[in-house]
Amino acid sequence: MAELFGFQIKRKREDMPLPAVTRMDPDDGSLEVAAGGMYGTVVDLDGTVRSEAELIDKYRQMSEHPEVDSAIDDITNEAITVDQQKDKVSVDLTELMMDDKIKDAIVIEFNNILQLLEFNTYAYDIFRRFYIDGRLYYEAVIDPKMPDAGIQELRYIDPRKIRKVKEVKRKREQRTGVLMPEIASEYYVYNEKGFTKALQNNSGNYAQQSGIKIAKDAVVHIISGMMSAKGDMVLSHLHKAIKPLNQLRTMEDSLVIYRISRAPERRVFYIDVGNLPKMKAEQYVKDIMTRFKNRIVYDSATGDIRDDRKFMTMLEDFWLPRREGGKGTEISVLPGGQNLGQMDDVTYFQQKLYRSLNVPVTRMETSAIYGTGRATEVSRDEVKFSKFIDRLHVRFAMLFSKILERQLILKKVITPDDWYLISDKIQFVFAKDNFFQELKNSEILTGRLNLLNALSSGSIGKYYSHDWVRRNVLMQTDEDVKMIDQQILVELQNPIYNPPPPPPENVPGGSQK
Repeated sequence: MAELFGFQIKRKREDMPLPAVTRMDPDDGSLEVAAGGMYGTVVDLDGTVRSEAELIDKYRQMSEHPEVDSAIDDITNEAITVDQQKDKVSVDLTELMMDDKIKDAIVIEFNNILQLLEFNTYAYDIFRRFYIDGRLYYEAVIDPKMPDAGIQELRYIDPRKIRKVKEVKRKREQRTGVLMPEIASEYYVYNEKGFTKALQNNSGNYAQQSGIKIAKDAVVHIISGMMSAKGDMVLSHLHKAIKPLNQLRTMEDSLVIYRISRAPERRVFYIDVGNLPKMKAEQYVKDIMTRFKNRIVYDSATGDIRDDRKFMTMLEDFWLPRREGGKGTEISVLPGGQNLGQMDDVTYFQQKLYRSLNVPVTRMETSAIYGTGRATEVSRDEVKFSKFIDRLHVRFAMLFSKILERQLILKKVITPDDWYLISDKIQFVFAKDNFFQELKNSEILTGRLNLLNALSSGSIGKYYSHDWVRRNVLMQTDEDVKMIDQQILVELQNPIYNPPPPPPENVPGGSQK
C-alpha cells in the first residue's frame, strides 16, 4: 500500500482481531471498498459522496431560514454557555482510578486541547457547525521530528472535501472454510476541490477523482450519530426538518400571492355597446377605458408624478361590454379578500418545524416570559429539550476524547492499550445555564431528606433497617454506599470536619469546670 500522509498509532488490539462471521456496520459514514492495489492514490468517490456533499449544502441553506436559524440559536445557546466565571467545558476524572500525576497530566493536556481549538473563543461556532453539518473533521498536525511534543495545531477540514475509506477483505477460515470479513486498512481521502461533482472525460464516462490519502490517526472525526436508512450516509439533526421547512415556505409564498392578488377592491364597468359589431364594440370599450382611466404613478426616485396609462397590472379594473336589451352602463365593486389576517396555517407549520428540531414550541413566542420556577411548573417540552441537549453533549464530547487520546499517546503519558481501559472513565462536563435540571435535582433531594427526617422519628431500626433506607429512600447504589462509608471514615480522622473539643476554662482559685 502507498505511504499514507500523517501519523499512525499502533494498537495491539487491532493487530489481533477476533474471528467473527459478521462484520461491524460502519457507524461513521465511511465508504467500504474491496481491499487491493487498484485504488492506489486515486479513489472513485462518485455517487455516495456526491450525494452527501449535496446534503451538507442543503443543511447549510436550511440554516439561513429565519425559523431554522432561531431554533439552531436556541439549541447552541443551551449547549454552549457563555459565562465568564466558569469554563465552558471541563474534564471530570472522579471515576478514574489512576495515579494523581497521570490525572494532573490529563488535565493539563485537556487545557492544551482547548487552546489548540481556541474553544473559549469559538465554542459557539464549532458547536453550531457540528449541529448543522452533522459531522466535524480536524487534522491533527504534529512535528515529524519531535512527535513526543504532541499535537501542534488542529486545522478544520470542510466535510465536503474529505471522506473516510475502509478497505475490506475476506479471509477464508481454515477449519470451517467460511470467508471471514476483515478490515485491511482505514484512511481518509482529501481533495482540495471537494467531491461535489464527478469529473467527466471525453467518452462521457465519469472518471476517478484523485485525492490525498491521510492516515486514520491524523484526522479527528466525529458525527451526529444519525445514519440514513441504508447506513451509508451520516445525517444531520436538521434532516428531519427538511419537509416541514419546505411546507412552511410553500405556505408563506401562497399566502403572499393570495394577499397581493385579493387584497384590493376592484371595480367592474359594464359598458352599453348597443348593436355595434364585435370589432367596433371592443374598440368602443377600449376608447372609454382610455378616456376615463387615469393611472397616476409617484416616482420615489425623482419625486415626480406621472400618468402611465400604457401599463396594465393584475390590480386593474374590469371593463365588460353589455349588449342592447340588457341594463345600461353600470359600475359595481368586487370585494377584496376576506380574513387576510388569519395566519393559523403558517403558525401550524412553524410549530411543526420547531417540533422536528426538538425545540419547545413556547420558545417560538417572543412574548413568552422566561422564568425559573419550581420543577413542578416546568413544562414537559423543556424537560425533553434538556435531555436532547445532554445527548448532543455526549456526541460533541467525542471530539475532546479523540483529540485527548492522540495527545496523551504522542506525549507517552499512557499507552494505546491503556486508553482503551480508561476512556469510559473520563467524563467531560459542560457548563449549563439551564436551571430546570438543577431545580429538579434540588427538589428531588429535598423530598428524600424530608422523608428521611420523617422516618428518623423512631421507624429506623424498628420497622426499617438503615440499609433499606439508604437504598430505597436515598436511592444509594452499592458503589455509593461503599464510597460514602469510606468518606465518612476519612472525615472522622480529619480535624477540619471533627475539631477537638475546646480545653476546659480556668476557674478562679485554681479549680477547673
